[in-house]
Amino acid sequence: MSAPWLTLVGIGEDGVLAPGGADALAHAEIVYGGTRHLELADEFTAEKRTWPSPFATVFADLAALKGRRVAVLATGDPMWFGIGASLLKHFPAADLRVLPSPSAFQLAAGRMGWALQDTECLSVHGRPVDLLRAALYPGARLLVLTSNGETPRQVADLLADEGYGRTRMTALEHLGGSRERCIDGTAEDWSQDVADFHTLALDVLGDPGTRFRGRTPGLADEAFRHDGKMTKQDIRAVTLAELNPYPGALLWDVGAGCGSVAIEWLRAAPRTRAVGLEPHAERRQMAAENAVALGVPHLELKDTTAPAGLEGLPTPDAIFIGGGLTADGLVDGCLKALKSGGRLVANAVTLESEAVLLAAYQHLGGDLKKLSVHRASAVGGLTGWRPLMPVTQWSYTKP
Repeated sequence: MSAPWLTLVGIGEDGVLAPGGADALAHAEIVYGGTRHLELADEFTAEKRTWPSPFATVFADLAALKGRRVAVLATGDPMWFGIGASLLKHFPAADLRVLPSPSAFQLAAGRMGWALQDTECLSVHGRPVDLLRAALYPGARLLVLTSNGETPRQVADLLADEGYGRTRMTALEHLGGSRERCIDGTAEDWSQDVADFHTLALDVLGDPGTRFRGRTPGLADEAFRHDGKMTKQDIRAVTLAELNPYPGALLWDVGAGCGSVAIEWLRAAPRTRAVGLEPHAERRQMAAENAVALGVPHLELKDTTAPAGLEGLPTPDAIFIGGGLTADGLVDGCLKALKSGGRLVANAVTLESEAVLLAAYQHLGGDLKKLSVHRASAVGGLTGWRPLMPVTQWSYTKP
């Protein structure tokens, strides 16, 4: 195994380098970093290079330097929402040596007096603040990396919109440096100016009567904008249980409609991904709006149908077929694309689609069941049961 040639050095707001960092810079030929990082670091003789614009070109630049002694300066811990994660997508771990400093999350938790293991650490740096919507519940404690000084106002508006206007917000500026400052307020009254470089702490408190949306699958149908054609709440909960979401897993939602299944998949476990295939523009629009409103704006939507639209998609860990079952080759195409151990779940409400699932069950096995839900409603002056359309569900794990 070759020795690491690319060293990531954590640096604090006070200019203090991670243990071993000074030696790494002293022996480096080239040092990359932001202007602020290069100014904070002590003097060193290596060539200084600031990040290029566009930033993505730096990976090719670094690849051309392989074998030379290169260092990268990064705030705090480069592996926690930092440059380290990006570099690992382009270089093997054996090429890297990582020297972390205390992270912004560690420093912020210390200032707030919060136990870090009981605190959710998130980043909306370069990401939509709508991601926070999925993390809100009464009593939550969130530490959030932000993009700039405008982010706290955006977060305050989001909190008020979600019914958490009483949330205590604390902006921790320049943590660990001589300009460190703490700014407090509530979301509903937030009007403070905040430095671009800060970490945001949220002590979440719901307004009276606020109903939070849990991450356990089975959100009320009213949580989604839809045209009536959707996987309803009770069936959706069973469907997600069969799909079995887990951290980092990718779902294909074939016939995504308003996006309800894909959205609940994304909410159910961290780092999950989902691609929704939906040929109807109005439903794709509803799915996109629902994804933003429910805190998963990263739902990827494709204007296509299956099986033709499956070509070129990243290999899924699970597939849900909610529509189009009678299309020639759909089930076979999905099974072919699914990785070993992956889950396929398909729901049918018509006899024609049910026949497709019965044939698949007879050929491959798996689990086939009929789901029926009745809901109480008025019958004259009394109460009776009204049935919803029964759903036939086939679930299968690929060997």
